[in-house]
Amino acid sequence: MTLPPDPRDWTALTAPDAATIERLAMEAVLALPDPYRAAAQAVALRIEEFADDETLAALDLTDPFELTGMYDGIPLTEKSVMDQVLQPDAIWLYRRPILDEWADRGDIPLGALVAHVLVHELAHHFGWSDEDIAAIDPWWE
Repeated sequence: MTLPPDPRDWTALTAPDAATIERLAMEAVLALPDPYRAAAQAVALRIEEFADDETLAALDLTDPFELTGMYDGIPLTEKSVMDQVLQPDAIWLYRRPILDEWADRGDIPLGALVAHVLVHELAHHFGWSDEDIAAIDPWWE
């Protein structure tokens, strides 16, 4: 008979890495309703440990754990065919703040939190209303 591992021994466990966060985010994109899925796939996805100092300063934040994600681009509702694209629209997901919030909450799967952050950032890209967000991400139910 094999005894289960000691539940007090966490040495074999590691925090989810950037690749895991990216996989969860891509799964969330693929789960979007048809009208949004293809457009969401055109937005670059970037995973970093934390937002850089310049980003935090621009948002008037001092604690890097306060920012779990950010949309960087021009919302579709403001784009013009005359705009010259300098860089692709991107969504930044910040691994450590996401993991910190996940651990603090302790009541939701990591994939659900990643999807929630991603949908919130996609809302900036698509110009979604609160009602649109709620229809896609029933987070508050």
